[in-house]
Amino acid sequence: MNIDAIPAPAPAAVRIHHVAPDRPWTWLAAGWRDLMAAPHVGFFYGAAVVAAGWVVVIMLLQMGAAWAVLPATAGFFLIAPLLGAGIYETSRRRERGEDASLPAAFAAFRRNGPQLALMGALLTIIHLFWVRMAGLLFAVFFGLGFSPAIETLPTALLRSDHLLPFLVIGTGIGFVLATAAFAVSAVSIPMLVDRDITAMEAVMVSMKATAENWRAMAFWAGLIVVFTAMALVPFFLGLALVLPLVGHATWHAYRDLVR
Repeated sequence: MNIDAIPAPAPAAVRIHHVAPDRPWTWLAAGWRDLMAAPHVGFFYGAAVVAAGWVVVIMLLQMGAAWAVLPATAGFFLIAPLLGAGIYETSRRRERGEDASLPAAFAAFRRNGPQLALMGALLTIIHLFWVRMAGLLFAVFFGLGFSPAIETLPTALLRSDHLLPFLVIGTGIGFVLATAAFAVSAVSIPMLVDRDITAMEAVMVSMKATAENWRAMAFWAGLIVVFTAMALVPFFLGLALVLPLVGHATWHAYRDLVR
């Protein structure tokens, strides 16, 4: 039997550790060390996400759904934690003094796989709901007949009197959904990779850890948003670095918060 395929047993009682509000800097430093120790794993994942982003954008443009590019990109914040399962596994193996390789990283999706799949389904539902809401808001504010060419879309939007309320309401809804997704996944997915625990139990621990350390977690969420937004600007290229770095740091956040 492959020992790596068996998650660690769940603890009888989970204790949440309270951390300082500036603790995310420590997580980032530890994440950087993990990334530099196994760059072949981290940058492979990062490059794969960049390529997937290009494919999604090209498909949306060819379908004439340019309006969906922004919500689909924003939705990356919602499902990215699941994409980092292999990164979490790499940090877990380094912590245990084991070999960190691509095959070992892929094995993370086989360990506690059904529960990881449930988390993926939950995050995907939140993402699809956000995309659907964005489409509905776009139709409400700009009308079904608003379909300028992609090269004139920015100018047409800037000239519209409906742009500001659309951005305000859309950003508000996106913030609520992103906050919910962050709260349920900040700790739960690394925990599912690490321990034999159900998705519901992991979600409850994640929400509790986020609530009891809301200052540190709000700061951590803000850093993730800033880093990811900056990474998205140059045609998603920055994600090749940001995704593995944040993924490794997320593992250390989990290990710091959950005892």
